[in-house]
Amino acid sequence: MKAIVIREPGGPEVLSLQEVAEPSLGAGQITLQVGATALNRADLLQRRGLYPPPKGESPLLGLECAGVVVAHGPGASGPPVGTRVMALLPGGGYAERVVVPERLALPIPDELGFEQAAAIPEAFLTAQEALFTLGRLEAGQTVLVHAAAGGVGSAAVQLAHAHGARVVATAGSREKLERVRSLGADTLVDYQTEDFAEAVSQVTEGQGADVVLDFVGGAYFERHMRCLAVGGRLVVIGLLGGVSADLNLAQLLMRRTQILGLVMRSRSVADKVAISQTFARNWLPRFASGALAPVVDSVFPLADAQGAHERMERNANIGKIVLRVSGSSAERLSD
Repeated sequence: MKAIVIREPGGPEVLSLQEVAEPSLGAGQITLQVGATALNRADLLQRRGLYPPPKGESPLLGLECAGVVVAHGPGASGPPVGTRVMALLPGGGYAERVVVPERLALPIPDELGFEQAAAIPEAFLTAQEALFTLGRLEAGQTVLVHAAAGGVGSAAVQLAHAHGARVVATAGSREKLERVRSLGADTLVDYQTEDFAEAVSQVTEGQGADVVLDFVGGAYFERHMRCLAVGGRLVVIGLLGGVSADLNLAQLLMRRTQILGLVMRSRSVADKVAISQTFARNWLPRFASGALAPVVDSVFPLADAQGAHERMERNANIGKIVLRVSGSSAERLSD
C-alpha cells in the first residue's frame, strides 16, 4: 500500500509517498480502506522527531481517519464489511489502509463524506473530554477557548455553545474570529491586539471563566490564573507557548483552582472506547441534523502531505486540514 513516510526528522520536505507493508490485522481489530485523514499539531512534532508514537503502534503519521471496513481480525464481529466509519488512531492514518480496534469505529452519518468525517474524531472527542469530563462545564457557565479557529478549538466552541455555555474565543485575525462567531462564540478576542484576561473579566463582571482550554501553556499561565473564577478549571491541551510556568500555590489554594492535563494519543483502548461511546450517544446524532458540523479548511491529496504541513505551519487554516487518501483527486483550497 502507499503511505506517507518520514525520511528523516525535519521540515515538511522530509515527507514522501512510498510503498510500505500493510498493517497486520490482530484480534478484535478491523481493517479500514482509508478515504481521508486529517492533520493534527502532533503530526508536525512527530515529523520533527519530537513526538514518537506509543510503543508498538504504527510509526506512520495520522491520528484519525474515515474509511470503509474491508476485513475483520480474529474475534471481531463488526461493523460489517462495507460500513463507512471514522475513528481515533494512535498513528497510521496517512496510508491507504489502517487497522483499528473494532470498538473504536464510529458510524459516519449519511450526510457526511469521508473528508468531513475525517475532521471529526480527534477534534470533537478531545473537545468533549476537555469541556465536560475534565472541565465539568455546565450550562450558563463561561469557557475561554484559545485557538478557536483550529480543529479542537472550533469543535469546542460548537459543543460549548450547544451545551448552553457562554463562549469567549480567541484567534489571530478578523477572518478567523468571524468564522468562530458563526460557530457560536459569544465574545471574540484577537490575541494579537487584545488581552483575553481583560475580556473575560468584562463579560463575567469580574467573576472570571469557569473553564479555560489552554493550547499555549507557559506563556499564558499567569494570565490564566488571573482570569479563572473561584473553583475554575484550567485544562491544558497543548504547550505551544512553553512547558514551564511559575505557580503561586497560595493563589491556587485560596481560589480552589484546578489544573488538569489532557492527552489522547497514549490513552488506553478502554479509555478511548468509553470516550467514543459517550460521543456517539450524546453528540453524533447532531451531525446528521446539521446542529454540529466539522470545520474543513482545505483538502490536499495524500501525495501533497508536504503542502498540507506547510499550510498548518503557517497557521493559515480555519478548521481542519484534510488529506484525501483514496477516491478522485481534487484541488486544494487556496490560501
